[in-house]
Amino acid sequence: MTLRPFTVSLLAAACAWCAEPVGRKGMVFIPGGEYARGRTHALPDDDLKWFPELVKDDRPVKKVQVDAFYLDQYEVTNEQYAAFAAAARHRVPYNWPKGKVPAGKEKLPVAAVDWNDAVAYCNWSGKRLPTEAEWERAARGLADGKIYPWGDRAITHKDACYDTLKGPCPVGQFPANYFGLYDMAGNVWEWTADWYAREYYASAPGRNPKGPPKGPPKGPMEGQYRVIRGGSWADVPKYLTCAYRSWARPLERSPNIGFRCAVGMGMGMGLAGR
Repeated sequence: MTLRPFTVSLLAAACAWCAEPVGRKGMVFIPGGEYARGRTHALPDDDLKWFPELVKDDRPVKKVQVDAFYLDQYEVTNEQYAAFAAAARHRVPYNWPKGKVPAGKEKLPVAAVDWNDAVAYCNWSGKRLPTEAEWERAARGLADGKIYPWGDRAITHKDACYDTLKGPCPVGQFPANYFGLYDMAGNVWEWTADWYAREYYASAPGRNPKGPPKGPPKGPMEGQYRVIRGGSWADVPKYLTCAYRSWARPLERSPNIGFRCAVGMGMGMGLAGR
């Protein structure tokens, strides 16, 4: 996305108040705009010829337009999920002893929740899961073509929670990105609303793409997986980039997959049942 300096200054000033907009406490306003979605940096595997070429599912790079929306400033925590589970009588993660949040882990991102659990939480809180395109827009800020949410500088353990055997870190422990969002790289993978399709970028609409319909599968992975983004505490740097796409079965409950919620600016934005 290319903006004049004056426009950038206005947006930067706006972000001083948009971290907690009226009626959306704990959410960040993500301004609408066009950005280049996909991976612009090279990987060592780019010249490999095997099939399927999963390392190239984040190409071609294409400009997409995303309308303004709100996104949770932090990943949903154990504490927040416990409040939802009690109020909605919903199941809790299988790794909570006796169904309770482990002591001292209230501020860790909730994990071991499947896609339907994440949708249920978002619906209960009057929100929804972000689309994959929204998630990438939010992670990038206003920077096209950058590798990480902070730019092209190599990642260090001062930037994110990754490549560790200790599990996730409390949310918000590392610096926020341009929009004021925390943990957009590492900590836990984040569910998005979209179904996964390896070649979706080539045919995706240019405005508010919402992923392929479930439909009859056109390839070995289509209609079976939901897109997850951002990498996790267990992953190495190449999985923590703004462009990297991964996937999981909707019923998977993994200790390194969590989520955060979004709210659109218009009506009819709920995504349950897609």
